[in-house]
Amino acid sequence: MKPSSIRNNSYFPYFLLLVQPIFMATNIIVARGGVEYVPPISLAFWRWLTVFLILAPFFLNEIFRKKKDFNKEFWKLFFLGSMGCGVCGAFPFIAGMSTTMANMGIIYTSSPIFIIILSVMFFKDKINLSRIIGLIICLAGVLTIISKGKIDLLLNFKFTTGDLWMVGAAIGWAVYSIYLLNWKSNFSLMGRFTLIAFFGAISLFPFYLLEEIYFFDTNFNDSFIFWVLFAAISPGIIAFTLYTKVQKYVGTSLAGFTLYIFSIYSAIYGIILFDETLMNFHYYGAALVFLGVYLARKIKT
Repeated sequence: MKPSSIRNNSYFPYFLLLVQPIFMATNIIVARGGVEYVPPISLAFWRWLTVFLILAPFFLNEIFRKKKDFNKEFWKLFFLGSMGCGVCGAFPFIAGMSTTMANMGIIYTSSPIFIIILSVMFFKDKINLSRIIGLIICLAGVLTIISKGKIDLLLNFKFTTGDLWMVGAAIGWAVYSIYLLNWKSNFSLMGRFTLIAFFGAISLFPFYLLEEIYFFDTNFNDSFIFWVLFAAISPGIIAFTLYTKVQKYVGTSLAGFTLYIFSIYSAIYGIILFDETLMNFHYYGAALVFLGVYLARKIKT
């Protein structure tokens, strides 16, 4: 599907491509800090329920006014909520309990590859050599950062069950991304997002109950409120809204490159918040990622 012609020949869409991962990468902060205080599925469930409750007062009138459209798009909205908020919302938090941040980073950056493959297979999306080269260079940049510039660290990776959860998250994000753009909706961008958040919470609810009954108890304290609100607003409302706009302007395949830029910002957050050290490989990896995005944006529309 062709990118939106709005702002054609403008750098604004590519500015959004760089800004959106700033908020998206805060999900790493939640994964590292939030799950110490709130169980993973509980955090995902309350996060998306909170997103819905925040947005509902502004968009319920539109939703009620378009009852016929709601009935018509019901299963599409439920599917998008299940993928974007259910699978992609809970799986990374679960993965973080049994795998490393390095493994999570490597596996999640496979999502743009799934996006391109699925877009070409099911929606006849066009991809040129420049974008393929850009994707490879971006991936090389991410691997440089994650491996700290040492190939032996990549070769000696030990995979855990948590890695399977991250594979599911990467595929889920790819499926969410391509169907979000290719399924037309009569709702406004934010009206549809409100419904996606609602169905995301609905899809998570049974698993939240199972987690509460058999695995973990949620403590509804100040830490719970902080992490749920933070997860709902920054990597939730802001990141998802900006991602939808990026998709409209540059298309699904190129929008998937936000995950590569996401890895750069994740490293920056690690330095600022978790006292990690900035090394030469960070500079080299960042340079490769931004070079890859520059090459990828050279597309024929």
